[in-house]
Amino acid sequence: MKTVVYFVAAAVLIAVVFFVFRVIVRHDYRRNGRATWRSSLLETLVMCLYLSFPYLYNPPEWVAPWSRKVPVGEPLRTVGRLCIAIGMVSSFGTGFWFGIGRGLGLRVKGLIQSGPYRVTRNPQLVFFGLVPLGCALLWPSWYALGWLALYGFLLHPMVLTEEEHLLAVFGEEYARYCRQVPRYFGVWWKREEPGA
Repeated sequence: MKTVVYFVAAAVLIAVVFFVFRVIVRHDYRRNGRATWRSSLLETLVMCLYLSFPYLYNPPEWVAPWSRKVPVGEPLRTVGRLCIAIGMVSSFGTGFWFGIGRGLGLRVKGLIQSGPYRVTRNPQLVFFGLVPLGCALLWPSWYALGWLALYGFLLHPMVLTEEEHLLAVFGEEYARYCRQVPRYFGVWWKREEPGA
């Protein structure tokens, strides 16, 4: 029964994510030329719902990452902890470097193409993806794998909405940037056109 509740809650969260990003935030971008406080607050709420998912649905044996009771061997424990630490530090560090107002879509002052944005168009999101990956390594289970997969479903609608907006604001400059830098990661991946 708990597994059914888990998947139902995940499906509801995916539906909420789609509605928030592809309807509300998209509407605000089109109408106001930027995100509003309402859409930024909803984006933050969606992220908080995602982050609370393990606390609500994962087994009680999920102890703190630094606990000695983590149920995997030392090499995997070290890799999992490193993923979580690097993901948190890199994601929040990139966010502060980029600027909180700009990150929330409240301010647009030129297209950033330097620093981590030379490697990926979404460094904060890519780096933060290391957190659920680290959790899946520390507590291997279907719940952990589900939480990792859920991150992709949360991430992609947000990215598509932001790409549409940036293409509308920066036009050919942004399209050229998209041809040069991958949406997520990897030089071996095809460079996606914005919104595709």
